[in-house]
Formats: sequence, structure tokens, C-alpha cells
Amino acid sequence: MIIYLFEIIILCLYPSDYMILRRMVHTKCRGGRYLFSDVERLVFSDNQVPWSAKFVGYNPPEYNSKAILNKPWADPAIDDPSFKPKWNELDGDVNRKSHTGSYSISDGRPLNPEGRTGIRGRGVLGKWGPNHAADPIVTRWKVEDGVKQLKNSKPILQFCAIQRRDCGQWALPGGMVDPNEQVSQTLRREFLEEALNSLEASKDQSKKDEDMIKRFFQNGVVIYKGYVDDPRNTDNAWMETVAINFHDEDGKSVGKFDLKAGDDAQGVQWMDVDRNLDLYASHSNFIQTAAEKLNAHW
Repeated sequence: MIIYLFEIIILCLYPSDYMILRRMVHTKCRGGRYLFSDVERLVFSDNQVPWSAKFVGYNPPEYNSKAILNKPWADPAIDDPSFKPKWNELDGDVNRKSHTGSYSISDGRPLNPEGRTGIRGRGVLGKWGPNHAADPIVTRWKVEDGVKQLKNSKPILQFCAIQRRDCGQWALPGGMVDPNEQVSQTLRREFLEEALNSLEASKDQSKKDEDMIKRFFQNGVVIYKGYVDDPRNTDNAWMETVAINFHDEDGKSVGKFDLKAGDDAQGVQWMDVDRNLDLYASHSNFIQTAAEKLNAHW
């Protein structure tokens, strides 16, 4: 196993800062029952999370959902003799590179770059190793009667939030990057499907929405690119994303449209940005960064 030298240095020199950072990026995928299963994660302390930390007898349960078996978009079982992945590389149509850099392989399995999660296998994720997603942060200013609303002397930002159908939590309208798909395509597709219900719209309406989104999504600011603290993560499979902010400054493009939930969303709304937001995975952190860049209330 490759030892994470950087982690060891930070842990030795700044132990308190290291553990704060570790809790920030790796908490929602530790402890409790794994999503959509009866399997309980092994519970352990923060200082046992990094692979570089000694953990005698670490032997968590393994879970591989039957729901992803034989799916065309999913990898085979890790012990399938025909499965010969090229870890840390572009493997045919599948991108097995991580935004975090090179990850380690142990006993033929990729290791979560953020450390232990208390469960082995790939859970409900389709790919062993990194599973790439894209999250559009679509924002506008909160305006009433033509006046921009303020809180603590700063303008209130609103973002397009969808309520996930699988767990009921509010989140960004993102999704998985398909094989051979550019992140820009994923961002447009997911927003159209989840926030504008393009799958059920008329042909004329779909064309108008697609043209509008294509123009609007030409200019965005990258907010984050990397590992996501996602409850689906395991020791051997994890979520990564690229989150990009698309801001409608005058509210005359996306900001004026009625949102319609579709596909994986059971609800959709323009939600006020506030530090008390409790969103899915790391989405609150992405929203905070966008608000700070726009000098909005947080």
C-alpha cells in the first residue's frame, strides 16, 4: 500500500487542524446504516480514518447492491476474471482518474483517497474507484417588487434546489457523467431533466429550454473539483464532482423561468442561501463558496 506522505506530515505537525479538515470532508459516509441496506458501517474514531493510521484488525462488512448487477453502466464484480480495469487511467470509455490525484490499490481494489469509511465493496455505486458527477449551481438574486432583498447588509442569493427522490434531501440538480460525455454536457442535461422536466416537455418547449440553457451555461465559474463526502461512498468506491456556478445577474434568463421537477427530482424550488442550509452530501459547502464569491449573504 502506498503511504500518503502528505497526510503523515500534516498529522504530525498540525494534528488538531488535520482532524478538523478530515471531519469536514469525510463524515457523511461514516457511521450508521449504509443507504438502502441493512448493513451497519464499522464505527471508529477520526484519527483512524486515514489509511496511514495504524488500525489493527480493521475488517468492515462488505456490501455490493444487487440493484447494480448486470447494469450496462456498471462495472462487473471485482473478482470477475474478465474485469481488468486500468486504475488511475482513462480506461476506454470509463474515466478511472481521480480529481484528487493518484489513489492506491490494495488486494486488487482501489482505496478511497480520503480514508476508511467502515464498509467495503462499492455499495450502490456503479464504478469501482471514482464515480464522476457534475453539479450546476444556478443562482439569482432574491428580488421583491423589483428591489433586491438584503440580509445583514448583503444581497440574498437564491439557488435552484431539487429534492432528491431517493432520500428526500434537498440538493443541487446534478448527476453522473456518462461515458464519453463532457462535463459541460452533463451539467446542461441534468439541469434540463431535473429542474425543467425536459423529459416530459413538448418538443417546442424542449427546444426553447435547450437553446436558453446552452447560452446561459456558456459562462460559469468553477466552484469545486474533487472528492465528495457522499453517503454512498465506501472504502473502494466514491463520488467526485465538478461544481460550477452559473449566475443570472439580472434575472432575465433562467431566473425568470418556472421550475418543474422531473427525472430524479420529486420537488424543485428557488431556495434562499443561508448558513443554516442542510443539503445532501457536500452541497452546502459548494453553495457557501458560490455565495462568498458573489459577496452575498451567508
